[in-house]
Amino acid sequence: MDWQSPAESLPSAFVTEALQATLRGTPPVTGAWRDGDHLGDRKFCQVGPFTTEHGDHIPHVRIAYETFGELNADASNAVLVFHALTGDSHAIGQAGPGHPTAGWWSGVIGPGLGLDTDTWCVVVPNILGGCQGTTGPSSFHPDGREWGSRFPYLTIRDQTRVVESLADHLGVNAFAAVVGGSMGGMHALEWALLFPDRVARLGLIATSAVTSADQIGGNSIQMEAITVDPFFAGGDYYDHDEGPYRGLALARRMALVNYRSPSELNERFERTWQSKVSPLGDNGRFAVESYLDFHGNKFTRRFDANSYMSLVGAMNSHDVTRDRGDLAAVLGELALPTLVLGVDSDRLFPLSQQEDLARHIPGCLSGPVPEVLETPYGHDGFLIESERVGASIAALLATPTR
Repeated sequence: MDWQSPAESLPSAFVTEALQATLRGTPPVTGAWRDGDHLGDRKFCQVGPFTTEHGDHIPHVRIAYETFGELNADASNAVLVFHALTGDSHAIGQAGPGHPTAGWWSGVIGPGLGLDTDTWCVVVPNILGGCQGTTGPSSFHPDGREWGSRFPYLTIRDQTRVVESLADHLGVNAFAAVVGGSMGGMHALEWALLFPDRVARLGLIATSAVTSADQIGGNSIQMEAITVDPFFAGGDYYDHDEGPYRGLALARRMALVNYRSPSELNERFERTWQSKVSPLGDNGRFAVESYLDFHGNKFTRRFDANSYMSLVGAMNSHDVTRDRGDLAAVLGELALPTLVLGVDSDRLFPLSQQEDLARHIPGCLSGPVPEVLETPYGHDGFLIESERVGASIAALLATPTR
């Protein structure tokens, strides 16, 4: 496992001392992509001014995005993919200048794969509030300083509405499909509700209609881990010598435990020691501790603490019934072909949440129950089990529309 690979897209593995040594030294104040950095494969859409649901105003929004495959003459082959919490526009491709990690869905998007780029043009934006080129807390305010603590509160609906400008920019009247997993599934679901005439098929993977109290509770602990880091400085740390990397790394470690199933962690690591030094009173460590520590440390080199706070806060806002009506009525509007895919070992987005979606969405391809991915990898199974997830998406895209 290379340190430049996204942790979510690979099975957990023992972290060697040599691999740990590649991350020695203090992480940067922020792992955000900044203006002046190598562009990589990013493209940009200038949205202009935007007002949030809360009434806050952002004078200018920019969306960073990538496309995979060629758009046809009438733009009817465009597929919109929303990334998960710590993803970005770099869904496929190698790590390199401008992209600190390899693509997070390289086994799903590409020639001959589930999202076949010989047929489809896959559009992947970095979501509003993110830190890989789209306007977010690490972006510059019109006064020349980073937004930092001044960045507005965002909802899932805010982040989804902004992407409509990207569709207009690309000349896409309606996407052949809108697909997302985890947080990205929240955006995909909101897209279908906000813009029903601009989507032909819907893919909802390991996601929910409403963020539960259990999920909000877990998110709140991660946010607290960041804010109690003294170097967080209330969110205004960009011109400091040291950033809140300890708090961000701790939040990431908390999240990783929930991204994987107990059985995978137990079988992979058992009670193995990291080294010959005992963790039983001799200051040694268990291997699973080193695994979490390594990936927390790695994460701080490609992400921004304020963006993490912003995106998790948006996830907490997610509730498709808000100001719309009861769940059955809201989801009952979705007659378009819909893939609802859940993971049997997911303890972050439990299968009961996909059951709620399938039960109420008339267009669900598997009827009143979700399609179930059986895997030991927990929530991250939708990123790891590429062949099976890709096959489900291919079946969605092959489904005729009205």
